Amino acid sequence: MKRDFKKKYKGTVIGMGWSLLSPLLTLMMMKVVFTQFFGRDAPHYTTYLFTGILVFGFFAESTKGGMKALVGNAGIFTKVNVPKYLFLLSKNVQTLLNFALTMVVFFVFCVIDDIEFSWRFLLLAYPALTLTLFNLGMGLVLSALYMFFRDMGYLWGVTTHLIMYGSALFYRTDKFSESMMTAFRCNPVYDHIAFMRRIVLDNAVPEAWEFGLLALFALAALVVGGFLYKRFNTEFLYYV
Repeated sequence: MKRDFKKKYKGTVIGMGWSLLSPLLTLMMMKVVFTQFFGRDAPHYTTYLFTGILVFGFFAESTKGGMKALVGNAGIFTKVNVPKYLFLLSKNVQTLLNFALTMVVFFVFCVIDDIEFSWRFLLLAYPALTLTLFNLGMGLVLSALYMFFRDMGYLWGVTTHLIMYGSALFYRTDKFSESMMTAFRCNPVYDHIAFMRRIVLDNAVPEAWEFGLLALFALAALVVGGFLYKRFNTEFLYYV
């Protein structure tokens, strides 16, 4: 993990500061652009927008890094017999630390935006946990597929853009039809964003089915990813 940190920020001036600066710059640009179209009359729109950017950024960075974890460390596991999932786990720990640092900034913005804090904020640990597990499972799936099909790099880039537009980062969903809301609920990233917004913006506890849905997505990703690693573990060496 320490090696991944050094490699990621090598040659930069502010180093790990980019972990905080990058989402803040994204927030500023999206706020300027989308406030005029979507958030002019929306209360706490900055916090609404920041929640979406925070969750989606964690997902996108974790899955993109996890996808290339095996290929990027092929020089190690082809010479030393180590569990290959450790490379992916290292990437996820790195992005989780970045996420935790950005959460601190997020809470500062909540104070500035006059968000009411309560004991319910402790429940934010739950979507952080389920999203971490979901990212890990997706990383297992993507890194296995990327070993066999390098086209996955381009395909996943397009897919993450589609997921972003379907995650309601900058627009509200309260006026959509029931059928559209069902489609939104099939997007795990949207569900995690909605879960956090319900706690932070509505100052409410999500319903039991929302807790279960996040756990279901995380479990499904881990099961599929674990199966692929177990099934093709010995074949990875022939594709590096």
